[in-house]
Amino acid sequence: MASREIRSSWQRLLFFFVCIAVGVASIVALRSVIQSVRTALAGQAREMLGADLRLSSGNPFSETVRGQVADVRRVGRVTAVTEAIELMTMARPASPGSTATRMVELQAIESGFPVRGALTLRDGSYNHALLSDRGALVRPELLAQLGINVGDAILIGDVSFTIRGVVTSEPGRAIGAFSIGPRVFIDLADLASTGLLAFGSRATYQLLLAVPDSELEPLTDQWREAFVEEVVSVRSYRRSEDRMGDNFDRAENYLSLVGLVVLILGGIGVSSVTRVFVQQKMRSIAVLKCLGASSRQVLAIYMTQAVCLGAAGCALGVAIAGAVVALIPMLLGDAPILVPVEYGLTPSAVGQGAAVGLLVSLLFAVVPLLEVRHVKPSSLLRHDATASDGDDWVRRSAVLTAGLLLVAVAVWQAGSLRVGLGLVAGMIGVGVVLHLSGMVLIRALQPLRHARSFPLRQAVLHLARPGSQAGIVLLAVGLGTFFILGVRSLQVNLLRDFSVQVGTTVPDMFLLDVQEDQRVALSAFIAERNEGQGSPALIPVLRARVTAVKGREVDLDQIQDVRGRGSLAREYTVTYRAALEENEELLEGEWWDADAGGGPEVSIEESLQERFQIHPGDDVRFDVLGREIVARVSSVRRVNWEDFGAGGFMFVFRPGTFDGAPHTYMSTARGPSSAAARGALVGGLVAQFPNVSVIDLREMLDTVRQVVDTVTLGVTVVGGLVLLSGVLILIGAVSMTKFRRVYEAAILKTLGATTRLVATMLLVEYGVLGAVAGTVGASCAVGLSWWMATYVLEMPWHPTPLLSLGGIVLTSALVALVGVISSVDVLRHRPLSTLRAE
Repeated sequence: MASREIRSSWQRLLFFFVCIAVGVASIVALRSVIQSVRTALAGQAREMLGADLRLSSGNPFSETVRGQVADVRRVGRVTAVTEAIELMTMARPASPGSTATRMVELQAIESGFPVRGALTLRDGSYNHALLSDRGALVRPELLAQLGINVGDAILIGDVSFTIRGVVTSEPGRAIGAFSIGPRVFIDLADLASTGLLAFGSRATYQLLLAVPDSELEPLTDQWREAFVEEVVSVRSYRRSEDRMGDNFDRAENYLSLVGLVVLILGGIGVSSVTRVFVQQKMRSIAVLKCLGASSRQVLAIYMTQAVCLGAAGCALGVAIAGAVVALIPMLLGDAPILVPVEYGLTPSAVGQGAAVGLLVSLLFAVVPLLEVRHVKPSSLLRHDATASDGDDWVRRSAVLTAGLLLVAVAVWQAGSLRVGLGLVAGMIGVGVVLHLSGMVLIRALQPLRHARSFPLRQAVLHLARPGSQAGIVLLAVGLGTFFILGVRSLQVNLLRDFSVQVGTTVPDMFLLDVQEDQRVALSAFIAERNEGQGSPALIPVLRARVTAVKGREVDLDQIQDVRGRGSLAREYTVTYRAALEENEELLEGEWWDADAGGGPEVSIEESLQERFQIHPGDDVRFDVLGREIVARVSSVRRVNWEDFGAGGFMFVFRPGTFDGAPHTYMSTARGPSSAAARGALVGGLVAQFPNVSVIDLREMLDTVRQVVDTVTLGVTVVGGLVLLSGVLILIGAVSMTKFRRVYEAAILKTLGATTRLVATMLLVEYGVLGAVAGTVGASCAVGLSWWMATYVLEMPWHPTPLLSLGGIVLTSALVALVGVISSVDVLRHRPLSTLRAE
């Protein structure tokens, strides 16, 4: 019977499994892509780290650290050790007259590098002898940028290095890590001669170790505890893999949650289709009962039909996902590939997508199918013999069970009880608001039943009649608008938060590691060659770590306590000055009098007060270049981070705090507009001040824009999936009520109504529904984006009124357009054939 029903009504039920297919395809495709990438990256975790265990620090390793490493190596707990130092600097061709320069990431290595993985060269194999006698290995992009070849010489600091090979792959580089320049490898023994390791230089010191698997976890835990006071980071490839896996789990669960939303929207369409299908089959069900079929048997027929359609939708969704995943390598084209990934459908993604799709199809179909229990044989003779009166505890139990299972599926897909419950609560909240809005709409439109305009009067009557499609259209369109505008609004805030403002007067170059004896000469050099921009301001900078806090709300005596507060324990770049800058605002406390005496004082940025409860009057202990300084918090500042001309610092100290301490200076400058003048300026700076690192912000902005474009594309694709589901649901909701529309249109045309008049009625009806659904969805989307930005992403939130208003207008127009187009058959149907059929 189920097979016969499907064959006879396949056109009406086509929409059923299309809704399921779109949702299943999104879940399977998104999960499969994430799982394929994660599998590829997890398999190379050891090679990515370049070792089994890596110790790293911003300062040279102490004798305590080196002694413990030597001790465990003697007893066999460590089988190999090599040292490396990494820092940023400038490189340029050694040939006279060349002005080309590039920022590079310099890696000074010993003969045992790498401990794990391999350094691969374009021609031949790597041997440390290539770096002897001031040799260098470079990335291919550096050759193109500087216009040089293998065998040429480049200047790093004050020393000339001969290029002896081109690196095609390297260990020790985190996949997807931000790179400020191409990597250059030199011998560790040659680094001292470059003059780049001046006191206070930003260098990362590393010890790469090979460790037996049985000793890896115990040694990692032992050193993380032992080296807390030494400010040494201890990282194993297993922990790296775990963190990477956690990040991918979160990404996979988030994207799967998006797929679930698409599937739930499809489920709403399934519910609508099933409800209308049962209404159309009332007489067929009554005939079956007249022939002796019980309600249980009839229900089993249609439940079997729903299972078959759900399974067909799942199969179609998996096929669509397979086609999408197969197209990914083609879509990537010649884009650089960080790790070779074999994209394909994964069994777990297929299993989850099919299971969720089948479950959702049943959950949304079972409640309307329960109405078949109330169809009586007398329906063949009496048109008013309809469903049940009184309390239907079976239906209530089914609704409750379906709701609980839906919550369970959301939690499963989100990988988090809080996020899953939040999603369901948000959708239920929006659904309730939409339902109430529909009731208010119908009540508010009642006076228009007597309007002079016939199309308006009929549209109002259609919306207010029992069993109208107003509820399902409001729910489907409103939820779709809610999710799409919420994501888009969040995207706008993300792009605004991460954007860097570059105007005609904003600095676009950073100069780092300027030494005390270079200040005057460097300022004069830039002022002379920088097209009248003037001398740049030089800001003193040091590196510091918080090691203790003593205050009225927080008491952190040891560095272990500080580490327990997360980011408070990170290394900060700090400065000192006598006055506030233009991008700062004093919120609390008093600014110091630089001419008056007094002990060390520090001003903190407002987020430190909000996150760690540090207030004026509290004492904070810092480790600054190995020196312990206790400073009293005198004030709290708000920093406008978009205005970076004066820099931005979490901690600003009172002048005099670091008297006698060696430190460097940084500066921001506005470079020349022309590429030639800009290149000449940078080349001259590197030639005269080889230790100074020059960062061209324009190149960094290109990288940021690429990342933003990728994020935008991802959000657009996700929003497109939801929009597609919303349009499908809308089309289905309209199409499923054609059997009513055809008869009504026939009566109206018989009474003299024209096709244009009927079309105007539909346009008004669907336009009003779209406006209400868009308004409610857009309003709730504002709350969604605010909550996500404030409590999840912890970033400033800004309203997007134009986006919300545009969403409402587009939603109204789209619903009206789809409603009229989907009713073309109704408009063209001849009234005589319809009335004869009745």
